[in-house]
Amino acid sequence: MIVVTGAAGFIGSCMVSKLNNKGLKDIVMVDDFSKTEKLPNIAHKSYVEMVDRRQFFPWLRNHAAKVEFIFHIGARTDTTEFNKAIFDELNVNYTKEVWKSCCEFGIPMVYASSAATYGDGILGYDDEDQSLSFQLQPLNPYGISKNEFDKWALQQTLTPPRWYGLKFFNVFGPNEYHKGRMASVVFHAFNQVAGRAGKKAENQGSGQSGKQEGGTVRLFRSHNPAYPDGGQLRDFIYVKDVVDVMYFLMNHTGDSGIYNLGTGKARTFLDLANAVFTALNLPASIEFIDTPFDIRDKYQYFTEARMHKLRSAGYSKPFFTLEDAVEEYVQGYLQDGTTF
Repeated sequence: MIVVTGAAGFIGSCMVSKLNNKGLKDIVMVDDFSKTEKLPNIAHKSYVEMVDRRQFFPWLRNHAAKVEFIFHIGARTDTTEFNKAIFDELNVNYTKEVWKSCCEFGIPMVYASSAATYGDGILGYDDEDQSLSFQLQPLNPYGISKNEFDKWALQQTLTPPRWYGLKFFNVFGPNEYHKGRMASVVFHAFNQVAGRAGKKAENQGSGQSGKQEGGTVRLFRSHNPAYPDGGQLRDFIYVKDVVDVMYFLMNHTGDSGIYNLGTGKARTFLDLANAVFTALNLPASIEFIDTPFDIRDKYQYFTEARMHKLRSAGYSKPFFTLEDAVEEYVQGYLQDGTTF
């Protein structure tokens, strides 16, 4: 039996699909299933049980002997939320309870960390120097919460039999329809270009405005003289690569610890926007707007995962190129509104 928390969310639901595609159906999905906007993500999944996240620990105590692995993907991921108490509850304390349960019952686990822990990147993006976690200065409460748990995990003498904390970089792909402002730039750019008006397309992405207007993509203007408009660099990674790595780690017997999960190659937001136009076979039309004040001083201008550690652990599969991933996402999912 495999447990996936956050199973109705973006990455969690894609992980369930990955497991199903590998013939695994003995899956327990954990989430807050009262949030109906996420339910299409699990409409066609194969699983044995749905457990409300508030009831998960009593459930686990009664079923631990059957659980082989836990993917703890559930988290509060809104980088524009500034209520620290929310992150303490959902990202730190809840994850500590998952960890302690895995220790008690001898269950290996993967948990979701984030590249947001690296802050402005001045200290680099090195996952091999675990002491770096104690020096990082994340730019928002979300990043702080993820780094707080990473630091706590690294200090524990009692650990699960195997554990892997994954610092997700900029993940995009199918099943993020419900994420609103926090959906990827690809998602919002598609809605702008394709003329998908409505609530989904009115929200903002982390790299551009979500306001749909005339098929033009609006990217955030640079407020850093070191970067041109649209030249802000991020390590964009397709969600199918993310779940492939997680599946690999479930079957991996190497060193536990914290691992970066990006492609190792930063690309610009202009590259990403142009890839959306190319996937739609349309000429590019791009405008720039000011970055909102509420995130301007907490904006990452450059992220790029150092991927040597994961490769050294034996993961050899190549990652999607940005262009190939955007093409598959746009043509295979966004145009039809389908899920993975």
